[in-house]
Amino acid sequence: MTQSLNPTTLPPAFPDHTQLPDSDGTFVKNFQEHPQSILLTDSLETTLQTLHPDGQYAIGQDCGIYWRETDPPEKGAEAPDWFYVPNVPPLIDGEIRRSYVIWREYIVPLIAIEFASGNGSEERNNTPLSRLPEGVNQKPGKFWVYEQIIHIPYYAIYIIKTSELEVYNWVNTRYRRLQPNDRGHYPIDLMGVELGVWEGSYQNQHQRWLRWWDNEGNLLLTGSEQARLERLHTEQERQRAEAERERAEAERERADRAEQTQRDAIPQLLAMGLTVEQVAQALSLSVEDVQRLC
Repeated sequence: MTQSLNPTTLPPAFPDHTQLPDSDGTFVKNFQEHPQSILLTDSLETTLQTLHPDGQYAIGQDCGIYWRETDPPEKGAEAPDWFYVPNVPPLIDGEIRRSYVIWREYIVPLIAIEFASGNGSEERNNTPLSRLPEGVNQKPGKFWVYEQIIHIPYYAIYIIKTSELEVYNWVNTRYRRLQPNDRGHYPIDLMGVELGVWEGSYQNQHQRWLRWWDNEGNLLLTGSEQARLERLHTEQERQRAEAERERAEAERERADRAEQTQRDAIPQLLAMGLTVEQVAQALSLSVEDVQRLC
């Protein structure tokens, strides 16, 4: 008797970034978040080009990081205001990323930054994932997700209202809050940069902004700041060259006037009966110069 075999039913494949929602329906909480994200990315460009000459890195700005399959899918995602992932392609199969899916990528972000509009309690929420009595999973806090599930090495919370910055480093399965260095910055050793707060104007807003410095304390400039610096340097060089030209011209004019004075004095002294040698001595000239100027 022949026994029939039932085909094995495979579970559905894990979804990728094209199959998951790229928005949770919320909106940016204040007018500083958008330029703040651009400022962080723009000023880091040269550093990232040095770290990744092959261009293999991705920057996320308010994009979802999917860490768990849920229904609806967005309950299994966190969306940091800014994050950086090293050693991954900026595009996937030529398509712009819609989200960052941990179970498809495996490489975790190196740093995630949250811009807190409130007091930071939401960003510090350490509530673990748990099942409620009615069988529904309670959504965990983002601090717990970053620390216990994704294991992001650096997590920063910037409280916009007070300009306070908290930076955490993942060590031995836990986040350890870092202390600032003597410059008031937080070294991000894996990137060779420092994170801190800078006061100034950017995109028509004078605020205290979150910015990068190199590990020697030099501010990392945006493209427009670098261009302004280069224009200033060019103008200074032009002014220096112009001043040098004017000094040279003035020196030539002084020399011409001095020579003319000597030229006028020579016949007068000779008329007084002085010899050429005496005229040369009186005018601090050589005999040859006196003869030339006669």
